[in-house]
Order: sequence, then structure tokens, then C-alpha cells
Amino acid sequence: MNGAPVRVSARLRLTLGYAVFLVVAGLAVLAGVYVVVRYVPNYPLTPANPSDLGQPVPARPQILEALVRVSGGVLLVLAVFGLVGGWFLSGWVLRPLQRINDAVLVAATGNLGQRVALTGRNDEFRQLADAFDHMLDRLQDAFEAQERFAANASHELRTPLAVNATLLDVARRDPGGQDYPRLLERLDLTNARAIGLTESLLRLADANAVTAVSAPVDLAALARDAVDEGEEEALGRGVRVERAIHPAPTVGDTALLAQLAENLVRNALRHNTPGPDGARTALVSTGRDPRTGDAVLRVENTGAVYTPEAAARLREPFLRGAGRVGTGQGHGLGLALVDRVTRVHGGTLDLRPRGADRGGGLAVTVTLPAGGAAQSS
Repeated sequence: MNGAPVRVSARLRLTLGYAVFLVVAGLAVLAGVYVVVRYVPNYPLTPANPSDLGQPVPARPQILEALVRVSGGVLLVLAVFGLVGGWFLSGWVLRPLQRINDAVLVAATGNLGQRVALTGRNDEFRQLADAFDHMLDRLQDAFEAQERFAANASHELRTPLAVNATLLDVARRDPGGQDYPRLLERLDLTNARAIGLTESLLRLADANAVTAVSAPVDLAALARDAVDEGEEEALGRGVRVERAIHPAPTVGDTALLAQLAENLVRNALRHNTPGPDGARTALVSTGRDPRTGDAVLRVENTGAVYTPEAAARLREPFLRGAGRVGTGQGHGLGLALVDRVTRVHGGTLDLRPRGADRGGGLAVTVTLPAGGAAQSS
């Protein structure tokens, strides 16, 4: 017959297993007693007490018959006790598993806020429940970040298209009263913004899908190139760039790591405000971690004062220190791309706010394995 297999619960299997174990153990004991009794002499026994001489004395056949009869009753009692006791015992043991199952069913409906929160003894079920709760925490964070990304991406893509539609609609209603050079300039700017945002999203998608190439790379050379390329922008913004470039060899994809260094330097220049001394500064340094030998790229800049929570959220797409990204200052994807490229290469990204006494801003540290193969995540 073709159909769904018969469902046998773990509780029933444990109950039957417990009962069978008791019956088999009892049967083994009684079998041993039976074997021993077979050595009783096969003739009527003489009572030890002379006053009992008139009483009937059983011989071996009668003893074995009585033993078999009593053994049957004992095994029946053991079977009943095993079934009843095993049912309650297995229910008590499996109760935490039922709580985990209930949490899984709730999570399957899309409610990731449910937690098992199992307490009590630290056994295998407790460890499974804690691991499941941790997985739900990670999934909830990932889904919330994905929802924010989708909402912000749709808004950012819709904004320039809506501006273009408005400009064209106004020109259509009053074609003779338009400053067409100005109109074309505004259409070109909003269209360029839409193209730039789309290209940034594509770069982020490429980084999500790529398996980093395992080739020797020196972060010092990439950081030096990024600073050189941003020198003109730094002069225009009045930012003094300080360098502390030392060899930082690692293994990875040169193009992706160059994009990483460029994004960090560009953010340090564009999101920069004067420090306590009135100067706008940025520090770019590379080197090795003295404890592990890993390659380290660190970029610091004066700027807005962040809380640790706000700084940690800056790696999310479309977010900057002042909230969701606006116009004129990029698309808010720089640190998101840096974060993904870092994880592709098996490294870590650390975002820490600088204190107000140091001029605010961020200290961004990228640590990549030295000499190890890059990996995809």
C-alpha cells in the first residue's frame, strides 16, 4: 500500500523498550533460577524437622512446575509495571522536547520572537534548546536586517524615479514655460543617482556571491593607493590625512580588497567634521597584529559622536550616522560592502566610536588572516 508511514511516537518506543528490558531482565533471572533448581535431586526430600515427617515433600518436578507458574506471574507483573512506569518516565524525560517542538512550530509560522528558554538541569535537551534559541536570535536579526534593506532599497530607488516623473509631468503640462537646459540638468542628476545606486547594489550582490581569490595581497599597497586617489578630495574638503603604512600581507581577491580600502578612505573623508582643535583629520594605518600576525587595516576620522549601538548599525545598507541615507552623500552601502568583503575573506570588521574629546568620528578596523586561504561564507 502507498501511503504515509505509521507514526510511532518516541514516547511509545521508549515505553515499549523499557517494558521489554524489564521482562527480558526478569526472564534472564528466572531462567538462571530454573537452571539452578534443576540440580535438585529427583527424589522426595526429607524434612529437616522430624515433626514434619508426615507432611508431603515435593520432588524436583513439583518444584520446577511451581517455579514456572510463579515465574509467569512475575513476568506479567514486570510487563505491566514496565509499560505503566515507562510511559510516565518517558513522558517526564521527553517533556523538554515537547517545548522545543512547540517553539519550532511557532517559528515555522514566521513568528521568530518565540523562545524555548528551557531551565533546569544542563543536559542534552537544555543544550539543544539553547542552540535553537541562539539560531532564532540570529535568524530574527537577519530577517529584520533584510526587511530594512528591502524597504530602504525600494525607497532609495523610487525617489529618483519619482523626481524624474514629476519633472517630466510638469514639462508636459507647460512645455512652453520650461528652462530646458535646467530641466535636462536635473533629469541627468537624478538619473545618475539612480544609476549609481543600482551599480552599488550590484557590487554588493557581487560581493555576496563571490568566492574570494586566493592570491597574495598587501593591504599596505591598497591603502596607499586609496589615500593617493583621495588626495584631491581631501584637499577640497580640508581634511588632513595622516599615514602609518606598514606591510600587512594577507591572501585574497585584490579587486575586492582594493574596493574595501577605497570605501573606508572615502567614508573617512566625506563624513568628517572638525575636531577639538578645529581641524578635520583622518588616519590610515596598516600593519600586523602583534599577537596573531594577522593583517590589519585601520581608518579613523573626526566626525559625529556615535554611541556604540549606533556605530554597530552603520554596517547595515542605507544607514549612516544620522539615520537612513539621504541625497548627496553616497548611497549608504560603503560599510555594508566592506563588511561583506571582510567576511568573504574570513576576517573581522570592528566599528568603534571615538570619544568627543578626540573629535568624535569612527575607528574602523579590518583584520584579515595572514597567510591563510580566503574563504567564502
